[in-house]
Amino acid sequence: MPTLNKIRSVLAGATRPGGPGDAASPRPGLRRLRIAITVFFALDGFVFAGWVVRIPDIKTQTGASPGALGLALLGVSAGGVVTMMLTGRLCHRFGNHAVTVASGALFSIGAALPPLTHSALSLGLVLLVFGAAYGGLNVAMNAAAVDLIAALGRPVMPGFHAAFSLGGMAGAGVGGLVAGQLTPARHLLLLTVCGLLVTALAGRVLLTGRAPLGKAPAPASARPEAGTSDGSPARTGRTSGQRRLVLVLGLVALCTAYGEGALADWSALHLTEDLGAGPGTAAAGYSVFALAMTAGRLCGTWMLERLGRTRLLTAGGLTAGAGMLLGALAPQVPLVLTGFLITGLGLANLFPVAVARAGAVAGPGGVAAASTLGYGGMLIGPVAIGFLAEWFSLTAALTTVALLAAVAAVVARFAGTTADAGDE
Repeated sequence: MPTLNKIRSVLAGATRPGGPGDAASPRPGLRRLRIAITVFFALDGFVFAGWVVRIPDIKTQTGASPGALGLALLGVSAGGVVTMMLTGRLCHRFGNHAVTVASGALFSIGAALPPLTHSALSLGLVLLVFGAAYGGLNVAMNAAAVDLIAALGRPVMPGFHAAFSLGGMAGAGVGGLVAGQLTPARHLLLLTVCGLLVTALAGRVLLTGRAPLGKAPAPASARPEAGTSDGSPARTGRTSGQRRLVLVLGLVALCTAYGEGALADWSALHLTEDLGAGPGTAAAGYSVFALAMTAGRLCGTWMLERLGRTRLLTAGGLTAGAGMLLGALAPQVPLVLTGFLITGLGLANLFPVAVARAGAVAGPGGVAAASTLGYGGMLIGPVAIGFLAEWFSLTAALTTVALLAAVAAVVARFAGTTADAGDE
C-alpha cells in the first residue's frame, strides 16, 4: 500500500513528506497555487507600470522641480530596500502566503495615494509606503514561488517573472490608453480597486490552500533542525557557505538589474543623441529590450531543464554582454536595436534563476538578501550611467552594462559547483 500511494503521488505530479504513517501523500491544488502566485506577479507588474506612466502628471500636480521629483521618487526605492530584509523575517514568522496577500493589498492601496499629494515632500512620504509594499510583495511572492517550485520539482521561476513582465507591458499599455481620458486620481483609484479585487480572489487560494513544502537541500553537517510553518528552512541551520552562496547569487542579480535599470532610463537617449533617431524609434529601443526579456522568460523553464542552472546563467551573461557591446558601439540604429534584443534575451532569466536558487538555499531570508542586492543594482545603474556619461560619453557608459553582464557570467561559472551542491 505505501508503494501504491507513492506511485499515485508521482502520477499526481507532487509529493510531500508528512508525519508518521504519511510518508508520501498526494498534493492536490498545486496547480491552483501556481495560478494564484502567477496572478500576484502579473498584478505587481501591472500596478507598478500603471503608476509609472502617470509620473509626469503627478509632477505637474505637485509642482515639483526635476530635482525635487527625483528625490521624491527615491521614496519608492528607499521603502523597498528597507522592507525587503524585514519581509524575509515576516515570512519566517507568518508564512509566505499570508505576507504575499497582505503586501498585495497594501501595494494596491498605495497606488491611489500619489494623486492625493500636492508637494514633493508629501509625495516622497507617500512613495515610502508604496515602495515598502512593493518590496514586501516582491520578496514574499518570490519566496512563495520557491516553495512551490520545490513541491513541483520543476524550475518554473522564469514563468512567474514572465507574468510580471507581461503585467508591466499591459499596465503601461492601458495607462497610455486612458491617460487622456482619466485623471491620475481616477486612473490610480481604479488600479487600487482592481488590485484589491485580484488580491482577494487570488489571496483566498493562498490563504486557504496548504502551503507546499519548500525545504532546500542542505549539507548533512548543516541541515536545519526544524523548518518554519510554511516549510522554509530554519534560520538556525544557515551555514557560512550558504551565506556566501546567497551573496554570490545576489551579485548575479545586481549585475542583471543594473542592466535593466540602465536600459530603461538611457536606451532612448542613446538612440536620439548618439544616433539621431526620432522619438518613435527611440521609444522602440526599450520596447525591443522588454519584449526580448519577456520572450526569454517564457522559454526559461524549457532552457533550465535542458542547460541546467550554471550553464544558463553563464550563457545568459555572455550573451547579454555581447549584445550590449553591439547596442552601445554599433553605428547604425538597426544594429543597436538588434543589440538591445540580444541583451534582453541574455538577461531575461538571470534574476529569476538567482533569486530562486537563493530561496532554495536559505528560504525567505535568501530571497530577501538576493532581491535587495538586485534592487540595489537597479538603483545604481541609471545613476552610474549618468555620471559616466558626463565624465566620458553615453556610449562608453553603456558598455558597463556589458562588463557587469560578463561579471555575472564569470561569477555564475566559478560558483557553479557550490551552487549545484546538494541538488541531487
